[in-house]
Amino acid sequence: MSVQAPEMFISELESRAKILHKYLFSKRFSERFNPKDMEEAVTLYAASGGKRLRPAILLWSCGALGGKEETAIPAAAAVEIFHTWTLVHDDIIDRDDMRRGQDTVHERFRKVAQKRFPALSVEEAAHYGVSVAVLAGDVQHGWGISMMTEMSRFGDLDPAVTLHLINDLDTEVLNLLVEGEILDLQFSHMPISSFHVEDIEDMLWKKTGVLYRFCARAGALIGLGKVEMDNPHVKALESFSSNCGIAFQHQDDVLGVIGNSKMLGKPVGSDIREGKRTTVILFAYNEADNDEKSLIEATLGNPDASEADVHKVVEILVRRGGVELTQDRAKLHLEKAYPQLDILPPSKYRDLLKSWADFMISRNR
Repeated sequence: MSVQAPEMFISELESRAKILHKYLFSKRFSERFNPKDMEEAVTLYAASGGKRLRPAILLWSCGALGGKEETAIPAAAAVEIFHTWTLVHDDIIDRDDMRRGQDTVHERFRKVAQKRFPALSVEEAAHYGVSVAVLAGDVQHGWGISMMTEMSRFGDLDPAVTLHLINDLDTEVLNLLVEGEILDLQFSHMPISSFHVEDIEDMLWKKTGVLYRFCARAGALIGLGKVEMDNPHVKALESFSSNCGIAFQHQDDVLGVIGNSKMLGKPVGSDIREGKRTTVILFAYNEADNDEKSLIEATLGNPDASEADVHKVVEILVRRGGVELTQDRAKLHLEKAYPQLDILPPSKYRDLLKSWADFMISRNR
C-alpha cells in the first residue's frame, strides 16, 4: 500500500476543510440563527478551524467504496457540527475557558453579559454564558440532522440510506457518546487505583471512538448507495475507525501532559486539575512510590492545585512511564486498525485513510 507524504496528506485534509467551510457558512444557514448572539455562538468553533478529521474519514470512506465525495458533503458537515455541539456542552461540564486558543462559548458569552448587562452579578453573568452555550448546542444538534437530509432532499442518495444514518446517529451514537461522558464524569470522583486499562479505554471509545466509527460507516454506506451493514468493506472500515478513535484519544491525553499549550489551544495540565482518569495517569500511578502516589491523589481533580504541584505530577507521569506506555497503547490500536484496510480495493482513498491513521498519533495538537 502506498502512503501519502505528510505534506500531501495535509494538503488533502485542508482542501476538504475549505469545502466544508464554504458549505457550513453558506447564507442559507446563517440566516436561520437569530438573534445575532446565537449565530455567533453556533458558529464560533466552526469558524476557528479545527482538523476536520471526522469529515475526512467520512468522505474518504465514501470514495474508497466507489462513491462520490460530493454526495457525502452534507453528511461530512453534519458530523462536524454534531461533534461541535458535544464540545460546547463538554466545555461546560469540564469548566474549560479555552478551546482552540480562544474563549469557549460559555466563557465568551459570560464576558458579553458582563459588558452588556453591567448590573449582573458575577454568578448571573456566568449563568448567562452557560445558558447561551446550552442553547447553542441544542441548535447545532438540530442543524446537523437537517444537513443530513440534504443528501436526499437536494441530492440523489436513496432516502432509505439517509434515514438509516439519521436514526443511527441520533440513537446508538448519541446514547453511547453520552454514556461515555457520564462515565468520564463519574470516573473523576473514583480512586485512580480502582481502574483497569480496559475501563478507561471503554470510556474513551464511547466518548470518541463511536463517532469515528459512525463516520466511517456513514461514508461507506453513502459510497455503496444502500444500507448493507454486513458488507465486509463496511465492517472493515468500522473496525479501522474504532481503533483509530481510541488511538486519537490516547494521543490527546499524552498531549495534555507534554504538549504545547499554544498549539493545543488550552493549558497543559488542565486534565490533571479536572481529575481526568487517563491511561497516562493510571500507568504512572501503578509504577509510582508511595510519596508520588500521594501527590498524584492530592493533585488529581483539585482545581486549586498549585502550578508547582501540577508540574511535579507531570514530571512523575513522564518519568514513571505513563506517557510512553500510553503512546505504546495508541500504537497497538493502530496495529489493529491498519490490516482492516487490506480488504479494500487499491485507491487514493485507501492511501488517504492509512495516512489519516498515521496522523492520529503523529499530530502535536
